[in-house]
Amino acid sequence: MSGVLLRDCDLRQRLADDLEAVRRRSLDLLAPLDDDDLLRQHSPLMSPLVWDLAHVGNFEELWLLREVAGAEPIDRALDDIYDAFRHPRPNRPSLPLLGPAESRRYLLDVRGRALDALERADLDDGVGRPLLNQGFVYGMVVQHEHQHDETMLATLQLMAGDGYRPLAPLPPPVIGPPPSGEVLVPAGPFEMGTDSEWWAYDNERPAHVVDLAAFRIDVAPVTNGRYLEFVLDGGYDQAHLWAPEGWAWREEHDVRHPQFWVDEGGADRSRMRFGFREALPLDEPVQHVCWYEADAFARWAGKRLPTEAEWEKAASWGPGGVKRRYPWGDADPGVTAGLANLGQHHFRPAPVGAYPAGASAYGCHQMVGDVWEWTSSDLGPYPGFASFPYREYSEVFFGPGYKVLRGGSWATSPLAVRTTFRNWDHPIRRQIFSGFRCARGV
Repeated sequence: MSGVLLRDCDLRQRLADDLEAVRRRSLDLLAPLDDDDLLRQHSPLMSPLVWDLAHVGNFEELWLLREVAGAEPIDRALDDIYDAFRHPRPNRPSLPLLGPAESRRYLLDVRGRALDALERADLDDGVGRPLLNQGFVYGMVVQHEHQHDETMLATLQLMAGDGYRPLAPLPPPVIGPPPSGEVLVPAGPFEMGTDSEWWAYDNERPAHVVDLAAFRIDVAPVTNGRYLEFVLDGGYDQAHLWAPEGWAWREEHDVRHPQFWVDEGGADRSRMRFGFREALPLDEPVQHVCWYEADAFARWAGKRLPTEAEWEKAASWGPGGVKRRYPWGDADPGVTAGLANLGQHHFRPAPVGAYPAGASAYGCHQMVGDVWEWTSSDLGPYPGFASFPYREYSEVFFGPGYKVLRGGSWATSPLAVRTTFRNWDHPIRRQIFSGFRCARGV
């Protein structure tokens, strides 16, 4: 949701529409699967898909029925089963999960009650109930479900056998030579974070000034073709390129290339995408690399990963010191075509250079969409951080165990991405749709 105030009736309809749209997306994603695929745990890194499905319903019940409307629990036992902090992913198959049909009925029940409650909710100015200010709690629930849709897509990518075969159009072609090289971001202060995004999460707040030294940053994400050069040059065999913990991880698991790549012999590589093999597209951003792999590549290239402050300045700072919601400005990528590869339209990254209209003021391409981009930064609070509305969204993850990713991927909804949005994961994770671009000092 942009920073444009909506009249109460317009806001109420927008919230209802957004709730309905994300639910259609969730159900449509899983519609091709049989019950066995929904119930099975396809990887210990991920939940059974039916757990994610009922979990988004339980989250909606907790916030839109009990917190907003003061309703009694539908079934209090579900709060334990679908508590993500109480039950780690490897343990979830052993829980008494709702079956696929039961999960869908539960979602339908919760949604009907939530829409009834929305009609009566006082979407005030937030003085009395900050959760309702411009529909914040509804935006939180919508974004939460969109994030789980992306998580479920990561699970679908891990399915064995024929897997999941989405039918989707190809991304737009690249007109002219693809962008390459670096751009200079001059030294100086910029505004990091936000105070004006009503649906922004607590870890994006408050806005604060950060003064950065000049740096150079790649105009585009690292491509498969460029990453293949690193692989063929023995990048996975050169310990000096790797952080000690990363080298230990590479050695323990005998990692030789990004996840889902297939070595065809010599310089040839293919990749597995949702259960089927295809030639490796050299012009697409590399994805399914962990932080350690990105960090090693950057060192091999004579560069480093950008800090998240550098990434955000390159993505969001416009002429005259104007903060941009998106790299290109404030135009909604869910409405205006040709700006970014978001929303699962293509089920893959687009070739580098496919969205020239989406470049940032500094000339950086595809900073939003295509692949999440690793930064060098640990997840931590901004100065003046205040947890809202619950500590478990971000505060409990602060520390050196999690690295920040920025920008969203092809699987991310336009409603769940902006230049201030902060994602994070363990530095060994690569089942996520993650890539990177490099930077260096001046």
